[in-house]
Amino acid sequence: MRRKRVLPPTVFIVCTAALAGTAPAVASPQTAPAASTAAPAAPLRILLTNDDGYNAPGIRKAFDRLTAAGHDVTIVAPLTNQSGTGTKMMSAPSVAVKHPEPKVWAVDGTPGDSVAFGLSEVFEGHAPDLVVSGTNFGPNVAALATHSGTVGGAVAALESGVPAIALSTGGMAAPDPTATVNAMDPTLDFAVKLIDRLRSRAKSGPLLPKGVGLNVNHPIVGADGKGTASGVAATFQDPQAPLQADYTDSGDGTWKVTVQVRPQQAAKGGDVEAVSAGKIAVSPMNADWNTGPADFAVTSALIAGLRP
Repeated sequence: MRRKRVLPPTVFIVCTAALAGTAPAVASPQTAPAASTAAPAAPLRILLTNDDGYNAPGIRKAFDRLTAAGHDVTIVAPLTNQSGTGTKMMSAPSVAVKHPEPKVWAVDGTPGDSVAFGLSEVFEGHAPDLVVSGTNFGPNVAALATHSGTVGGAVAALESGVPAIALSTGGMAAPDPTATVNAMDPTLDFAVKLIDRLRSRAKSGPLLPKGVGLNVNHPIVGADGKGTASGVAATFQDPQAPLQADYTDSGDGTWKVTVQVRPQQAAKGGDVEAVSAGKIAVSPMNADWNTGPADFAVTSALIAGLRP
């Protein structure tokens, strides 16, 4: 069963309000007066993680950009590439952790392991204000988000009650490495604006509603990836599975695996539609597997009268 994230309407209202004024395509004098967008003086303490590895270009760019914006940033990320690990967490009796430089910790595990270690040890006794996961190489939309280690790192934070944002850079087409790395710069420029907006609206309160995170997907605009997105949209996770695996028997007990993109019609209002239109998709998410009261009622009717 595909994971659904059911959130109250107020979450979408908060998300939409937070997006107003973060890009020229959505700014308006009525909804985003200058006074309302000024960020508080105090910087945020940010735990920065990802699934591409602690030394990947996306997380290093994120560290530099968020630090330049005045935040106190600490990297606690996987030692090696952990793309596609989703919410997996290791259950080993020990874990290797390196501390190669100040403000950087490399955990030999998944993004979830990294966040768990960071919250328990690096930020022991004083949780960070925010966990940022990414920016990831390639999109985390539709079913890709369900299996994303970048999103998994954000989910681990939400499970511990810490606000979280997952950041990804890419479109639905096969990624061009150079264009993707270039597009990480506008991705992080937007992330700084979004975080400032959350800080401004939160004042001294929480950055986001309890248990809610944001999955942010920035498109690649222009052949070189340096273009500006056409707008910002509050979206939901498109239910489609865009990748399809095919298996070929090699005859020796192994199977060759090939993965192809399976184009499907994008759901209206979903993250795939927004990114495909050159917009930044911002989808609220939570860390549980609940599907909502309607499905609960259906399940109750299904098991009515059954006995052990």
